[in-house]
Amino acid sequence: MNHELVVVLTTTEKRDDAERIAQALVQGRLCACAQVSGPIRSWYWWEGKLENAEEWLVRLKTTLAKYEKAEEAIRAVHSYDLPQIIALPVTKAYDPYIDWVVDNLDIKAADK
Repeated sequence: MNHELVVVLTTTEKRDDAERIAQALVQGRLCACAQVSGPIRSWYWWEGKLENAEEWLVRLKTTLAKYEKAEEAIRAVHSYDLPQIIALPVTKAYDPYIDWVVDNLDIKAADK
């Protein structure tokens, strides 16, 4: 079966916020794996001014089919007015890893 894997990225102001998003999406089976890294330094335009801030990066491994629900879950708990939530396509991946991602998004797999 062909599953379109994506890596969803978001950034947060605080490590606790990043970890809360990561845990919520893994527990909710909206992603199979979440990684939090940082701090990172981000430069961006906001309300007409060039800003820079220390942020935390969250990488979520999921499928394109789960993206909408993942985005909704992130927005529900994110502290930013306009959070970065983007999905990058995975063009190649190790087949057993793909299977692992898909199995861990399937609630029935959790009951095995």
